[in-house]
Order: sequence, then structure tokens, then C-alpha cells
Amino acid sequence: MTRPELENAAATLQDAAESASDDETRERLENQSTQFERLAEADRGPDHGKLARHEHVLTEIADDEGGAVANLVTEALESISAYRETVDGV
Repeated sequence: MTRPELENAAATLQDAAESASDDETRERLENQSTQFERLAEADRGPDHGKLARHEHVLTEIADDEGGAVANLVTEALESISAYRETVDGV
């Protein structure tokens, strides 16, 4: 089962990685993108806790980077939030 919101987040994070100003940020964003690609295709979707951890990391990156990277990360976070609305629980 594909989760389009998470696929969109992965693609947007890859775009953010390509716009990053330094190698460390680029690597962190590429890692997040890869993880969301896997989550989008996994047999079971991620729970709220896992998504919250990702959101925390992404918010930290956006705060540190600013500019175009922050805008792209914010767009990815919106996709993640849209997916979270479909997850049962908290």
C-alpha cells in the first residue's frame, strides 16, 4: 500500500537536501527522505510516535537552515501532518 502523503514528503525533503547549504544538513535531509520513502511503501504505516520524532528532527533542521530549505521542510511537514490525520490513536 502506497501512502501518497509520505511519498510527497520524501520528494520534498529530497528537494530540500539539494538546496541545503552544507553537507551535514544535506545528509540529514537525504536520510529523512529515504526513511519516508520506506515508510510510504511499508506494509504498515508509521504510528504517531515515529512521525513525531521525524517532525522534531525536521523542525530543528528548518529552524537551523531557514530560507528555501525551511520552506521545503515546512511543505514536507504539511504532508506528514495530512498523513497523521489518517492514523488512529492520539
